[in-house]
Amino acid sequence: MTIETISEARAHGGTQGVYRHNSAATGTPMTFSLYLPPQAEHGPVPLVWYLSGLTCTHANVTDKGEYRAACAELGLAFIAPDTSPRGDDVPDDPDGAWDFGLGAGFYVDATQAPFDRNYRMWSYVTEELPALIAKRFPVDMARQAITGHSMGGHGALTVALRHPDRFKSVSAFAPIVAPGQVPWGEKALGGYLGTDRAAWRRHDAAALIEDGARLPELLVDQGDADNFLKEQLRPELLRAACDAAGIPLTLRMQPGYDHSYYFIATFMADHLRWHAERLR
Repeated sequence: MTIETISEARAHGGTQGVYRHNSAATGTPMTFSLYLPPQAEHGPVPLVWYLSGLTCTHANVTDKGEYRAACAELGLAFIAPDTSPRGDDVPDDPDGAWDFGLGAGFYVDATQAPFDRNYRMWSYVTEELPALIAKRFPVDMARQAITGHSMGGHGALTVALRHPDRFKSVSAFAPIVAPGQVPWGEKALGGYLGTDRAAWRRHDAAALIEDGARLPELLVDQGDADNFLKEQLRPELLRAACDAAGIPLTLRMQPGYDHSYYFIATFMADHLRWHAERLR
């Protein structure tokens, strides 16, 4: 598969790249960013996946995430895929809402028309893109970690819970932990997967844990001034599921922080150091 280089720039001794390729999973061109630290010049390095939230592309964390200095220090590659397929022919929310359709793929493979034609983000981030990265870039696929924000935190948790042998560590920033119980998730999972709520459980972190999925431990940061906290994010549901399952959860409620990239950037280096310790 051909990868087009959109841009490459030197940063903290490494290389920040943005790339595009034609995706078999989504049937559209897909863009992702990848930072390779200076250590990658001497051999494969561990890889941290970052899944972005609603309305975002790869560019949000690439421009605002402030991860490169820590990645260069720790010798970590950092990849950020897009959040949905793109293109004039890709179906969108019929009412033009921002929380469904373009920029809101929710990391599922849609089964409902017309979205099932392109919205196959689960296959893209768990199968197609990892295979492409492994072939093209100097990363060590035996040492992977995953994190994400909001909708991307939901994606990171569900991907890790369903691939427990793939990731050495998992974290999230303000994740949607139980989409089957909040408005964002009910709209997205219903629109992409249909009305059978049993089918939603494979894309709901709290439900996956209730159904037997396990991880060694989790790190979650959540701002207590986040305006989505009570209605959409509900970290207490993840706490209850982890407590019942015996999964060690470090849930840090950060006073005064909201849902923005100022919050993410503040704690990004903490997360990367936490991942680096587990990727050694």
